[in-house]
Amino acid sequence: MDINKNLSHVEFLNREYNVSHLSYERELAFFDSIKQGNLEEVMRLYKPLNSDEMGVLSEDSLRNMKYHLIITVAFITRYCIEGGMEMETAYNMSDIYIQNIDKCTSVEQVQKLHKEVLEGYTKRMQSIRKSNHYSKAILLCLDYIYDNLHTKISLGQLANKAGLSETYLSKLFHKEVGTTICGYIIKKRIEAAENMLKFSDYSSTEISNYLCFSSESHFIQVFKKITGYTPKHYREQFFRTRWGV
Repeated sequence: MDINKNLSHVEFLNREYNVSHLSYERELAFFDSIKQGNLEEVMRLYKPLNSDEMGVLSEDSLRNMKYHLIITVAFITRYCIEGGMEMETAYNMSDIYIQNIDKCTSVEQVQKLHKEVLEGYTKRMQSIRKSNHYSKAILLCLDYIYDNLHTKISLGQLANKAGLSETYLSKLFHKEVGTTICGYIIKKRIEAAENMLKFSDYSSTEISNYLCFSSESHFIQVFKKITGYTPKHYREQFFRTRWGV
């Protein structure tokens, strides 16, 4: 198979018929909403599996939707584990959903199961977040951080969001979350960088700029300190590993 020839042909057809894939930023927001247990936002960002924005993995429409749903389940599983779901629980849910996908015999069944998957994972993440017993002020800060990893986040902004003084917020955050605000933001930015290195073609420089690191060298230094890999080696090791469950 000549992959380059086939790729050129698909890209030509996509341009001719105005077909595009979901943007990386939209995908990231969608899966982050599931991780946060935000069902309202999940439904707002929801796209049916037969949407024109979905890629063609099979010429058979039913099989194409099944493939996309399996990939979606694999993505959600990893995001939920990152968000605090027990690994065994996440993978058991994944196994059950994928077995049910395999049993689907119609497009309507796959569409219905797609919504069940989104609702099932999101509601479980809601329960997990509530069980962490964070105060309302800290939950507001956590949500603000999730939504603004691509912009500069100051202690003043978070204090204003929480309605607390900067000093008190710093102490409360450390008490409830177990780390400093700065340390938490860096950790979440590195997690986002890991996903971008695995699932996108953005360069290290682009990721560094997008996630508001002061320089690419600083990004590489912090990334290696937390993950044990340079961004280059991390991508070489884990790029496109989303296909396995």
